[in-house]
Amino acid sequence: MAETERMSRARFLTGMAAVGAAGALGSAGPAQAAERQGAAERGSPGGRRAAERPRAGVRRRGVVYTVGEGETPATGWNARRMRADLRAIRDDLHADTVDVTGDGVERLTATAAEAAELGLHIWLQPTLGDVPARDILEHLAETGRFAQRLRRQGASVDLGVGCEFWLFVPGIVPGDTALERVRNLLRGAYDPVVLERRLAAFTARAARTGRSVFDGPLSYAAAQDDRVDWSLFDIVGIDYYSSFSRPADHVRELRRYQRFGKPVAVTEFGACAYVGAPQAGGMAWDVVDHDKRPEEIKRGLIRSERTQADHVTTLLDAFEETGLYAAMAFEFVTPDAPHRADDSRFDLDMASYALTRTVHRRPGHPESGWHWEPKEAFDAVARHYARARCAAAAKVPLVPGRTRRRARRAGA
Repeated sequence: MAETERMSRARFLTGMAAVGAAGALGSAGPAQAAERQGAAERGSPGGRRAAERPRAGVRRRGVVYTVGEGETPATGWNARRMRADLRAIRDDLHADTVDVTGDGVERLTATAAEAAELGLHIWLQPTLGDVPARDILEHLAETGRFAQRLRRQGASVDLGVGCEFWLFVPGIVPGDTALERVRNLLRGAYDPVVLERRLAAFTARAARTGRSVFDGPLSYAAAQDDRVDWSLFDIVGIDYYSSFSRPADHVRELRRYQRFGKPVAVTEFGACAYVGAPQAGGMAWDVVDHDKRPEEIKRGLIRSERTQADHVTTLLDAFEETGLYAAMAFEFVTPDAPHRADDSRFDLDMASYALTRTVHRRPGHPESGWHWEPKEAFDAVARHYARARCAAAAKVPLVPGRTRRRARRAGA
């Protein structure tokens, strides 16, 4: 990317759910395809059993942990920090699952191996982008072979073949970079029929690649209105960025993904830390002026960690009510979006979905080193996950309202 177009892959990972919902992938949406496929699957006895409404609760509760080179050496991945972060995910956030995502096979596999040592369930999802398709598939295959080795050694592993391919894989949407593809989507500078055909073809290639190296559960992280042939996968994966004031409205929307008759995982969910961010959904990150040096938050935003925390709490209640296979908060930390308590103009953490705030030793100088601190959303997720652990130990279902008091009496 050109210097004026820099943006972290982590921010892009959350960024385009709203574009998909706006019709970038076709106006019919997934409901018709879901109904067609769901009807076919429900035709067999096994399909009818699978299509039954799942029991309330979430089986796996986790967080997305992104690995990558980083924009500077100081914000990049390193093994020492990774090990400490995974222990915090298990012991402080009380998560039982970590979604290890990003690019770089060595980073991905080292992180997954450490998570296995800690007894965490691993959702391993390589997301190499902006390179030729064959390189993306080779990167997937090598990562998948390692996932298979972990599985044979007794680790609990799911493999995600990628995330929102129409954004990250060149050739599906016009543009050499993710940012160029975003702009072309927003301008309507693409052919929706060609887009859908190319997306389906690459998704099928990725599924075949995953199956060729991994014999465990396979999935893909789709935008909410992607049309995906879910018969290729074992788990329906959705990056979920809707905003409703009532959990019941989220439940109603999430139910449509259960029409496929397969377990459903919310592969990303969350909000940024400013007033109004939940309503901006998957585009809430787009409040930074990247043409300025240093980059600045756009005027008029009010930082609010409480807004972020309240939204993730609403979502977690909805997920428990829906009955999901997994839910993974986006994300643990965003090193290249630091918090600035001294000057809100440069408080890039406001545009981050992370549960933690990145703090530089010397504000504005990333080379000085940094650490993370928990936001209110971290505490909200930790309380929920801790209650869930306690409820599971007490064999009490964790659902909003009537059972939460019982879980607290059990010790949460």
